[in-house]
Amino acid sequence: MKDIILTGDRPTGNLHLGHYVGSVLNRVKLQNQGGYEKFYIMIADTQALTDNAERVDRVKNNIIQVAIDYISAGIDTSKVNIFIQSLVPELFEMTSYFMNFVSVSRLQRNPTIKDEIKQRGFERTIPIGFLNYPVSQASDILAFGTTVVPVGEDQLPMIEQTREIVNSFNNIYKPKEEVFRLPKALLPEEQICRRLPGLDGKVKMSKSVGNAIYLCDDEKTIKEKVMSAYTDPDHIRVSDPGKIEGNIVFSYLDAFASDDDFKKYLPEYKNLEELKEHYKKGGLGDVKVKLFLNNILQELLAPIREKRRYLEEHINDIYELLFENSKKASTQAHIILDKMKDAMGLDYTKLLK
Repeated sequence: MKDIILTGDRPTGNLHLGHYVGSVLNRVKLQNQGGYEKFYIMIADTQALTDNAERVDRVKNNIIQVAIDYISAGIDTSKVNIFIQSLVPELFEMTSYFMNFVSVSRLQRNPTIKDEIKQRGFERTIPIGFLNYPVSQASDILAFGTTVVPVGEDQLPMIEQTREIVNSFNNIYKPKEEVFRLPKALLPEEQICRRLPGLDGKVKMSKSVGNAIYLCDDEKTIKEKVMSAYTDPDHIRVSDPGKIEGNIVFSYLDAFASDDDFKKYLPEYKNLEELKEHYKKGGLGDVKVKLFLNNILQELLAPIREKRRYLEEHINDIYELLFENSKKASTQAHIILDKMKDAMGLDYTKLLK
C-alpha cells in the first residue's frame, strides 16, 4: 500500500526560512519523488484561531498568503492537494469523538503545548481550543489515512499523541477492519534544519516572536536582518577568536551553504569547515561572514519572490483552487469518518428495519 502524506501550517503569517528548511523542502522533495497515493497540505485556519480568536481577519487574510508561499517555494498543485481546514467539517466531528480518548493532564504534559503555553503567556488563561490542539491535529492526520507526516522536530510530540489516540480507539472499539493507519513523522535529514534558530539567538525561528526571515522578504529587508543576526558577543575585534556554537550566522550557513556557494561568493575558502576554523582562530570579521550568508539567501529567495509576484496577480485562481481542493478533501475525510462511526456503533441507519 502506497503512502498518504499530510502536513500543513497555521496561517498566522507568511512562511519563513524555518518553515522552508524544516518542512517545505521535504514536501517538494517528496512530491517530486512520487510513489505516494495522495499528498495533502492543510492550511490550518481553525487551529490558528485557538490563540487568535480576536484576530479573525488576520487569519483569514493569511490563508492566501500561505498558499502563495507554498506554490512560490515549489509546491506543485497538480501533485499536491492544498486545502483549507475549516472547509472540511468532518475534521471537527472526528475531533469531538477523539476528545473522549485524551485526558486534560495528558494534553498539559504534551511538550509542544507546554512550550507554546509558556511562549504565549497562557499559564493561567489557557483557551480550551488551544489546549485541545493535539487532538485537533490528530483528526487532521487520521481523517485522510495519513501514513507520513513531514514535520519539524518540535511537532514530534503531536505525532506521538496521534498514535496514542489510534491505539486507544483500537483498544476500545476493536474494529474488524483497519480504520486508522499509524502515522510516522518524517524529519529533515540535517539536524539544524529540524529547528532553525531565530535571528536573535533564541531556540526557534518564530512568527510570533518576530525573529524570522520570511520567504516574501525583499532584498533590502533580508540584508538588514542578516546583518543584525546574533553572533558571538565576545568576538569584538576581527583579530579575536570566535565561537561557532550559538552563533546564528554559522547555524544558517550549516543549513544553507554549499561548496558551490564558496566558489561563487567566497573563493578563498574551499568549504564551510575552513571558514569555521579561520573564525575560531581569529582574523575573520562578522561582517564578511554575514555578507556571505546574505549572498546565499538572496540567491535562494529571489526566484521565490519572482514567482510570488506572478501569483499575486492571479489570486482568484488560487482561491478557486483552494475551494475545489477542500471539497475533494471533505469527500475523502467523510469516507474515514463513516468507517470510524461504524466501528463505534454510531451508524444509526442500521437501526432502520
